[in-house]
Amino acid sequence: MLRYSASFRLFGTNVDSTLENKVILITGGAKRVGAAICRLLHASGANLMIHYRSSKGEARTLQSELNLKRPNSVAIIQGDLLKLSVLPTLIQETVSHFGRLDALINNASSYYPTELGSIGADEWEDLIGPNLKAPLFLSQAAAPELKKNRGSIINITDMHVERPKKSYIVYSVAKAGLVTLTKSLAHELAPDVRVNAVAPGPVLWPEDNPQFDEVYRQRVISQTLLKRIGEGDDVAKAVRFLLQDAPFITGHVIAVDGGRSLNL
Repeated sequence: MLRYSASFRLFGTNVDSTLENKVILITGGAKRVGAAICRLLHASGANLMIHYRSSKGEARTLQSELNLKRPNSVAIIQGDLLKLSVLPTLIQETVSHFGRLDALINNASSYYPTELGSIGADEWEDLIGPNLKAPLFLSQAAAPELKKNRGSIINITDMHVERPKKSYIVYSVAKAGLVTLTKSLAHELAPDVRVNAVAPGPVLWPEDNPQFDEVYRQRVISQTLLKRIGEGDDVAKAVRFLLQDAPFITGHVIAVDGGRSLNL
């Protein structure tokens, strides 16, 4: 089992030791919001198993970056979350590598429109898989180890679950299911494991999606109370709060949306 000094300093101040030497598995952690979560939790002392599906280069780069700051504190693991047989292996490999598991962050997601009349089985599987199916079966596999360590599960959902976006039927169903899964798991795993969710709003623009042109972006910003979009760190700080500073919170969903949900 890896051991590290409890006295290292970050930016000239003592690091809060709540996450120090805790082991966290994060799915889809190689880039974008996932990478921001990884960087912040690592800076708070956590050891990370970063899962990726196809972003091998980004995962290795992030691993090298963080291990330069604290050697042997980050490992990476590849896996297709659409394959049910892979999911318990992610948990087993994490425990085998680090000797424990303290938190699971279900961050990986697929996101694209599915218009009624053209939805097929492939779209259903591709969107339900990482957004709902994988979080359920990963949580189930992780439960014994998390119970032993009085750990946490955090699911990354979406502010649109209560008011779905047009043409995003399957994605909306999946993320709404993830909210219900969060609350169900909070019941099932209490009192030993806390389960919460973070629901981002306009935080980073989706890549390679022509819908999100400049006109759309300006409309979203105008509807957001704080008049800007969020950053990956905004989500990461909510995740860290739930892991580190919220021992009496479970079954809760925190919206990180700049107040936009109030204007929908």
